[in-house]
Parts: sequence; C-alpha cells; structure tokens
Amino acid sequence: MNKRIMDDLTNFIFIEDEMEKADVIFIPGGSHPDAAEEAARLWKKAMAPYLVPSGKSSIKTGVFSGVKSKAEIYNTEYHTECEFLTDVLVRNGVDPEAVLGEPEATFTKENAVFSRRLLDQHKIDVKKGIICCKNFHARRCLMYYQFAFPNAELLIRPVPYLDHGVMINKENWYKSQQGIKRVFGEIERVGTQFLQDFEQQREES
Repeated sequence: MNKRIMDDLTNFIFIEDEMEKADVIFIPGGSHPDAAEEAARLWKKAMAPYLVPSGKSSIKTGVFSGVKSKAEIYNTEYHTECEFLTDVLVRNGVDPEAVLGEPEATFTKENAVFSRRLLDQHKIDVKKGIICCKNFHARRCLMYYQFAFPNAELLIRPVPYLDHGVMINKENWYKSQQGIKRVFGEIERVGTQFLQDFEQQREES
C-alpha cells in the first residue's frame, strides 16, 4: 500500500492525546476490561473526579455477550456492559461514588447521547472530557461524543486491542487480516453512520 495513503488512514482512525485534567472520563460500552482499567488508572492520578461507563448490550444480540478477556478476574454474572465496566473500575480502586453508570445504550451514538443526558441530570457541566476506548474505535467515539458535547474539549486515551491473538495498533494494523478489517470497518461506519448527523447540522446552520 502507498505509504501516504496508509499514513492518512492510520492518522484518521488511531487518535491519542496528551492527558490533561478533565471533568469526566467516558468509557463506551464493551465486553473487554482494558478501557475501564485504564480509566481507573487515570482516576487514581486525579485526572477527573467522575467516570461514566456506558452500555446495556449489543444492539445485534440484545444481551450482554459476556466478558471477552480476563474472565478469570472479572467473574461475576453481569447483566449489562455498564455493570461489567463498573465492576472493573471498583476492583481497580475507584470509589463507587465517583462512578455514574449509564446502563441503557446499545451502540456508540447512544453511549454518547445517553451519557450527556445522565450528566445533565446530575448538573455536571463538561468543559473537558477524556474518552477511554479501543484504539481502532477512537475516531468514531470522538465524533459521537463531540456531537453530544459540542462545547467540550475531548481527549482520547486509546487502549490496545487483542483480536483472536493478534494485537492491533497503529503500527501494525495493515499487517493482519484482523487489523485491516477493523480499520476499514471503522472507515465504513464513519461514512454511513454520520451522514444523517452532518445533513442535520447543515440544515440547522
């Protein structure tokens, strides 16, 4: 693949920001603990006072699909992604009082929109937020959360993703079938899922 094209795709999908103190740490739903573990580390460094794990289940299945990694550690029966991610946070030293769980979202847009609704209910004004997410999911998370929090500065803290024994990251994604599918799958979703949002913004502007 042409180096410029590869670099452009890599820089579009894989985002990582320098961490600054924020008002909240967001954790989009999932069945791997890594993002919540990283969020707990940031919280213990006093990077933000609140954490918002979000998620009910996959929109495809309608049920929480179960813990996909480190199930020997996180071995409770979980009914939602939020319940699972909250347990990860607490087991990693987070004060339960700092966790504002959002248990209804079934896909990334709902993670963002429902998290905004939750924080509005708690009267928490987000001027700066941190998003802990899978590394290849960073662009889509950033776009959805930015739509939900248009006036906030959002920082991405990505975590590595192990896909059937293959570690996917910005340096090697193009070397494996899993990595290529993940990256181009995200590009496709950005192109299809945001069309309506951009059209709506255009009409409102």
